[in-house]
Amino acid sequence: MREEALSAIRRKMDAAAVRAGRRPEEVTLVAVTKTVGVAMVREAFRAGLRIFGENRVQEAREKAGQLPEEEYPGIRWHLIGHLQKNKVKQAVQLFDLIHSVDSPGLAEELHRQAERTGKMQRVLVQVKLSPEETKHGAAEQDLLPLLGRVRQLGALKVEGLMTMPPFFDDPEKARPYFRKLRELRDRAEKEGFRLPELSMGMSDDFEVAIEEGATLVRIGTALFGERSG
Repeated sequence: MREEALSAIRRKMDAAAVRAGRRPEEVTLVAVTKTVGVAMVREAFRAGLRIFGENRVQEAREKAGQLPEEEYPGIRWHLIGHLQKNKVKQAVQLFDLIHSVDSPGLAEELHRQAERTGKMQRVLVQVKLSPEETKHGAAEQDLLPLLGRVRQLGALKVEGLMTMPPFFDDPEKARPYFRKLRELRDRAEKEGFRLPELSMGMSDDFEVAIEEGATLVRIGTALFGERSG
């Protein structure tokens, strides 16, 4: 990881927040380390990054085992990829925040596993706003019922929403998706839910996402370069 790349990203994040009349400290950078080696994660930690996002439970488990918090104080892991029910037990052991709760069944299994370990598991509900078959998430019309179910589960703390728009060469084309997620959050808050976090925006469109209200931006390629896998 190049420290100048991190500095440039932080400058862009701060400028986008200011343009939107927000405070830069309202936005957190989640460094996406999918397929990134442990040595590079260590380098990112030394550069000041503390939150690392992984798509797969097994890959996160391997890295976390080599980067214990006793040696890397403040390190936190977020799951940003789709979570299968058979990986929930491991996920609860590993992740500080799970961005991808997309069904009542998954929420219920997370609750069961978190309750067994005495953990309050922080989660976001993923909303599917893209027509792409490869994208996961709850349908817009299912959001309020899902939030209601999660609220009933005592071992889960729902903190916000997440979405992944289609990829566009022009980041402005992603803006309606980010705006829609914010509007859905605002509507849910009028129904009594407290949802301070909006996880949206990646390397190609995080500035637009911040302008539309993102509090967590998931950045990998712009930090670590192009990767395979």
